[in-house]
Amino acid sequence: MLVDSHCHLIGSYPAPDGPEAVLERARLAGVGGCIAVATSLEDARLTLDLCARHPEVQACLGVHPHEASTWGPDTGARLEALLGDPNARFVGETGLDWHYDLSPRDMQEEVFRAHIRCARRLAKPVMVHTREAPTETLRILREEGADQVGGIIHCFSEDCAFAAQALDLGFHLSFSGIITFRNAEPIREVAAWAPEDRILVETDSPYLAPVPFRGRPNEPAYVTYVAAQVARLRHLGPERLAEITTRNLEALCGWPSSS
Repeated sequence: MLVDSHCHLIGSYPAPDGPEAVLERARLAGVGGCIAVATSLEDARLTLDLCARHPEVQACLGVHPHEASTWGPDTGARLEALLGDPNARFVGETGLDWHYDLSPRDMQEEVFRAHIRCARRLAKPVMVHTREAPTETLRILREEGADQVGGIIHCFSEDCAFAAQALDLGFHLSFSGIITFRNAEPIREVAAWAPEDRILVETDSPYLAPVPFRGRPNEPAYVTYVAAQVARLRHLGPERLAEITTRNLEALCGWPSSS
């Protein structure tokens, strides 16, 4: 089955007709599961509630770099308690976003480090967001020992040089609808070149809908278009690409086979 390795379904990102309808459309499209990502503690609780109702959904819990300025003295402890839920497979998404700078950069760095330390304590992989901060992202991953847990560089949008260093740190590369965009040739090069056992596919819904849905709200059903593009780049059939990416997610976080 095909799995969407990163999507937003609830909380700050509600679908107009609700997550149940979104998940049903995904099922009908051949998408058997997804990692639902929270961006705040409030989203985290709602995401865990969704997982409890839908075993085909597992969670990634954290405070997004955009929200880093909301981090308080007890945020880390509260997040770690939520991450104790067995449906919480990843810590994050966390990282650096120096494009929008919605939180001060020093706070983004501090919160990024806190997530990695939490991931190491819990032995769970990290879901990394990086935008316009490639050098700093890799530096922090190294300094904090993120190679001990690995994780995902989600919505991969860097080049082969960055990819090689992320792979050396034990990270997987997850490709989104951007790979279908006309100006995304460097990302397509990485998707064609990356090791078979380190590639994943995602939507990052409700954003970044792939062609031919670009400009509309994205949803997990559309990960089939991302997967089809990656399969073409690697000269594989879509079923084989689904098998590879689902196996890779299982190796990284123990799901879906353990469900």
